[in-house]
Amino acid sequence: MKRVSNVTMRKRIVTVFLFAFLLFFVITIRLGYVQFIMGDELMDKAEASWSRDIAFEAERGQILDKNGLVLAENVTAPTVMIVPRQIEQPERVAGLLSNILEISEEDMLVELTKNTSIVRFNEGRKVTEEQADAVQTLALDGVYVAKDTKRYYPNGDYLSHVLGFSGIDNQGLMGLELYYDEELSGEKGSLSFYSDAKGQRLPSLADTYQAPTDGLDMKLSIDAKVQTIIERELDQAEATYNPDGALAIAVDPNTGGILGMASRPNFDPEDYQSVDADIYNRNLPIWSTYEPGSTFKIITLAAALEEKVVDLYEDEFFDDGSMEVGGATLHCWKVGGHGQQTYLEVVQNSCNPGFISLGQKIGKEKLFSYIDDFGFGEKTGVDLFGEENGILFNLDQVGPVELATTSFGQGVSVTPIQQVMAVSAAVNGGYLYEPYVASEWLDPVSGESVETVEPSLKRQVISNDTSAQIREALESVVAKGTGRGAYVEGYRVGGKTGTAQKVGEDGQYMKDNHIVSFIGFAPANDPEIVVYLAIDNPKNTVQFGGVVAAPIVGNIMEDSLRAMGVPTTTEGLGKEYQWPDQPLVEVPDLIGVSRNELQEYLINLSIEASGEGDKVIEQAPAAGTKVEQGETVRLYFSD
Repeated sequence: MKRVSNVTMRKRIVTVFLFAFLLFFVITIRLGYVQFIMGDELMDKAEASWSRDIAFEAERGQILDKNGLVLAENVTAPTVMIVPRQIEQPERVAGLLSNILEISEEDMLVELTKNTSIVRFNEGRKVTEEQADAVQTLALDGVYVAKDTKRYYPNGDYLSHVLGFSGIDNQGLMGLELYYDEELSGEKGSLSFYSDAKGQRLPSLADTYQAPTDGLDMKLSIDAKVQTIIERELDQAEATYNPDGALAIAVDPNTGGILGMASRPNFDPEDYQSVDADIYNRNLPIWSTYEPGSTFKIITLAAALEEKVVDLYEDEFFDDGSMEVGGATLHCWKVGGHGQQTYLEVVQNSCNPGFISLGQKIGKEKLFSYIDDFGFGEKTGVDLFGEENGILFNLDQVGPVELATTSFGQGVSVTPIQQVMAVSAAVNGGYLYEPYVASEWLDPVSGESVETVEPSLKRQVISNDTSAQIREALESVVAKGTGRGAYVEGYRVGGKTGTAQKVGEDGQYMKDNHIVSFIGFAPANDPEIVVYLAIDNPKNTVQFGGVVAAPIVGNIMEDSLRAMGVPTTTEGLGKEYQWPDQPLVEVPDLIGVSRNELQEYLINLSIEASGEGDKVIEQAPAAGTKVEQGETVRLYFSD
């Protein structure tokens, strides 16, 4: 028998000890890693394997106008959910729930016996408070009522294409609700309870509640007062002209913030399923593209003045009603033409041949470079889905005829929002801004501002001097030219009419089917609002922008300026009246006038008298107010 030496024995003992120590060390490190590094993760997995979660939806952020008026909010709409494995008598429970939730017992039983942890079913979604109370009163095991909400639009179809709507899961589906869905949605919360392998609730373990994080409130650039006026005027236009469509958009020219936007036909965001998808999917001010007509002449005017190819007061043009260009005869809207005119009168009269001559003076390269600089042919970048680009001629395809027609707004395709932003740049000093609707984000609890949207300046297109000349010329259009219908007593309004031909399916221009429009701004010396309105194929009327669209924009301007607190003025150009229009009458100062003296003051006005005595001590309207002939002046007499 071989004997092992003490040295060898000690080596073996040390080797075993070292191996055991190493093994112990590895196990200790592993245990420490599992305990301290992976502990939370493993605990979460363990809890997840025997816990069940009932989701609690976050409160969707409110949408407010610029002054804090609520445009979209949430109302309580609880949701009933089922945990099938906790249902002990499914037939009995089905009978009880079917009566409350308006579902057949057979269908309810199918939901109660599904082989899944938690069941959410359509009839249990967004139930009324009365239904939720009735379910809770039953105190059925496995039947839970979770807090939930649904979107509510307090003003119905007001601003519908801009606000959009959300679905049954409170997810944004259209408009601002979709564009800013992530910011408005917030994060879901949950109520977790623990169950065994069979799904039975473990009463010894407490439930865990994770509160949802509500979405941010969104404040818009929209002014509800302006929006209300626009909605009213479009409703009246629909009732009067029965058009194929109508739209309006109002912008702050100094920031790009949209003050109002509306389309017709309209829809109710809470009942969008009842209308055709073409109605709610088409926000016309950003989606619709068409030949702009004469409103586009403002761009030609801006290019001509910036390039100094014309003096509006000194240079003249003779219009005989048509013009030969590249073998084609292009006509003025006025048969026989306007005769000899200054170029300021060319602008006032919206004379097509006169603008053709301006386009020829500018040249195609320069004119189309200004068209590009003013933002046509590309999206404006407004924070809404569905914006179109419009269509312009490729420069290498532009010949004499294309240059001529582009000069007066035919042959190109643009969107309303492109037009309103371009004209805003033309009259605000030359600065082209990116339009926006969302202006600020607010904490839903404190109401404090989280983020403010700053105006985004793209570029300066023309000089301040050129912009001032454009404002002056367009103010004269409203006072003396084709835009007289938009004139507002007490405010300086500038603008331009538009009557655009529509192209049919055969590629030819349609007869007696036009888009009539007007774009206006005020005050003309320092614009605070730009309004564009278009009526598609108005019926039973002369289809001219000056006849149909201009008066509507005048109404929008007058009421909006007053609502915005813009003071009236006696400065600016006076309106040049034409038959059958009658000039306004200024109300005289009648305070202190006796009854016998009244006749010499009120030749063109009616009187409504009250009070006893011989002298006028109060009057309405106040002295200096201009009213239509025949209007009533209310007087109060006393001794």
